[in-house]
Amino acid sequence: MNPPSLSIGIEEEYQTIDPDSRDLRSHIQAEILPKAKMALHEAVKPEMHQAVIEVGTKVCHNVKEAREDIRSLRHQMINLASENGMMLAAASTHPFADWKLQEIYPDERYRQVLEEMQMIARANLVFGLHVHVGIEDRNTAIHIMNSMRYFLPHILALSSNSPFWMGMPTGFKSYRSKVFERFPRTGIPDVFANWSDYETFVNLLVKTGCIDNGKKIWWDIRPHPYFNTLEVRVCDIPMRLDETMAIAALIQATVAMLYKLHASNKSYRIYGRALIMENKFRAARYGLDGMLIDFGKEEEVPVRALMQEYLDLIDPVLDELGSRKEINYILQMLKMGTGADRQLKVFEETGDLKKVVDYMVAETRVGVFD
Repeated sequence: MNPPSLSIGIEEEYQTIDPDSRDLRSHIQAEILPKAKMALHEAVKPEMHQAVIEVGTKVCHNVKEAREDIRSLRHQMINLASENGMMLAAASTHPFADWKLQEIYPDERYRQVLEEMQMIARANLVFGLHVHVGIEDRNTAIHIMNSMRYFLPHILALSSNSPFWMGMPTGFKSYRSKVFERFPRTGIPDVFANWSDYETFVNLLVKTGCIDNGKKIWWDIRPHPYFNTLEVRVCDIPMRLDETMAIAALIQATVAMLYKLHASNKSYRIYGRALIMENKFRAARYGLDGMLIDFGKEEEVPVRALMQEYLDLIDPVLDELGSRKEINYILQMLKMGTGADRQLKVFEETGDLKKVVDYMVAETRVGVFD
C-alpha cells in the first residue's frame, strides 16, 4: 500500500459587509461573483446565502504552497470587495445580521435544499473553514477518520470564532456549530469498519431518498465523495491567515501521525460518538478556556494543557511535512485567544457590535498584504 500524498486543499467562506451599516450585504449575483469568476475561475463559488462567498485553493503539495494560494485568494477577494464598495470579513457568524433578511442565491441545488430543510436552511447563516488532506486509499481514509474523530473538539476549540448571533452574545465561543447541527447528517460520525461499510451506508441513504449523493453528508469529518481526500469540516473560519494555516497544518499533521500508526498496525484509541460529542459541546461552549475530558484518564483537563499534549503528539512528523513554522503559531493562538475571545474583548471594551465588525475586517487583512 502506497503512503497517502497528504496534499492539502483549503476552502474559506467570507462575509461581504456593507461599509456604512456594517451589516451583511447580499452581493454575489450582480456584483462580486461575475468579476471574481473572471479573475479566479473555479477557485470561487457562491453559497446559498448571497452574503457568503467561498474560495478554494487548488490541490497543494504542502503547507507552504497552500499558504501562498489562500493568501492570494484572500488578497484578491478583499480587493474585489473594496472595488465594489464592500468589505470582507472572516468569522463564522456576523455579530448582528438577521438571517430572515438574507437573499438566497438562485440555484437549483439550493432551491432543493430550501424545499427540504425549510427554515433551518434559511437560518443557516454561518461561515466555515474546510480542510482537505489527500488520502488516496479509501480504506485507509476510513481508518484514519475513525481515529481522528477524537481530535475534532480540540480543533474546534482552537478555531472558535462565532460568539454572537443576531445582536446578542450567545455564551458560546462557536455558536456556528450549534446553528449547523440543526441539519441532518452533521456532527461527529459513527465508526465504520471499512470503505465497504461506509459505501453500504451511503447507498442505503441514496436508495431510500434521504440524499441524492454523498455531498449531503455534512459531518465534521468525512471522506469526500468525489476527491480522494479526508475533509475536516468542524472548524469555524478564523480571522487571520496565520490562524487558518496553523489549523490546516494541525489537521495535515494529525492525519500524518495517525497514518504512521496505521502503517505500523497500530491505531489511536477509538472512542464512541456519544463521548466525543460531550467534548464537542464543551469546545463550542468554552473554546480554549474550557476543560475537555481525557477519556483515557477519565478526568477533565484544561484545553490549553491538552493542546500542548496534542502538539507533542504530532511533533515527530512536522519536519517531514515542512510545517513547523505554521504549527508554532498555535502557541501564539493559545496566548492571544481565539477569534471568539478577541471579538468578545472588543465588545466588552466598546459595547458596540459595529466596532466588532470593524475588528473582524481588520484582522482578516493581517498577513495578507505584507
